[in-house]
Amino acid sequence: MICKTCFLSLVCFALAFPVSAAEQSSVKHLDFEPRDTERDRVVPVRVYFSKVKSPQPVVLFSHGLGGSRENNSYLGTYWAAAGYVCVFMQHAGSDREVWRAVKLSDRMSALKNAASGKSTLDRMQDVSFVIDQLEKWNQEKGHPLQGKMDLEHIGMSGHSFGAVTTLDVSGRKYPFGKSFAEERIDAFFAMSPQPGKGMSASRALGHITAPFLCMTGTKDDSPINKRVTPETRREVYTALPAGDKYELVFDGGHHFTFGDSKGFRTRGRDPDHHPAIQKISLNFWDAYLRDDKSKRQWLQSKKPLTDCKLKATDVWLWK
Repeated sequence: MICKTCFLSLVCFALAFPVSAAEQSSVKHLDFEPRDTERDRVVPVRVYFSKVKSPQPVVLFSHGLGGSRENNSYLGTYWAAAGYVCVFMQHAGSDREVWRAVKLSDRMSALKNAASGKSTLDRMQDVSFVIDQLEKWNQEKGHPLQGKMDLEHIGMSGHSFGAVTTLDVSGRKYPFGKSFAEERIDAFFAMSPQPGKGMSASRALGHITAPFLCMTGTKDDSPINKRVTPETRREVYTALPAGDKYELVFDGGHHFTFGDSKGFRTRGRDPDHHPAIQKISLNFWDAYLRDDKSKRQWLQSKKPLTDCKLKATDVWLWK
């Protein structure tokens, strides 16, 4: 059990195969602060990339509540070393400034207020704006990212509130049939997903045909919402229709299993989990952003259990 005080004070913040340490050390990152003039809103991004001779597929990442573009660098570095351009977004209104700007005693309320409908909509619009911006940068003479991105092949990922964002842009339906699908995205990876509210998971998600990878844990509850349980997180995979859908459930995995913050929250983190997350997610991107049929066959087998040192009590499913 993680105490609220420790969670509030720390809320924002290897072994890696088959990508070598040398390959990861060659990865660069650049920070940009593009402004969406239509919304008068800055959407900071951190872009991870390595030296490549041709345009590479793009993977977007959305942080959790109270986070920033600096979160989950263990994924950005790993994916980039394998040849992806990785764009980690920061969402004003639900980022680390939410808890930094208030007293410790007020942080829980501030975080709950930030997990709002407005923040949800802002995040979805941030995703579309960032893709628009990447299209401009890819063509802009002299820009550090000019010609580096294959924007015909885009993946979207996120943790916690970022998983909510990932589900939203994949086409999750809201009441009255409202949807915010971003058609330029080809495949989706959500860590600690949740089905949402207002309608059943099957009605909200049962139509999504795009490839989807879900990850959670048997102790993956919510630090701010008691109604979100490890069982409700698994409703997402159950509701998704068959066809290129995958689920990994870590036995004993908790909400911070998927992050890379230091200090208190690293206690109890299984050292085998991050390498498994890295390898399975990379093979997922290769399967659906590079059309690697061998990686698809690997995903649709029991090999992730053995190749990624998963425990006999962990769950790997596909449909």
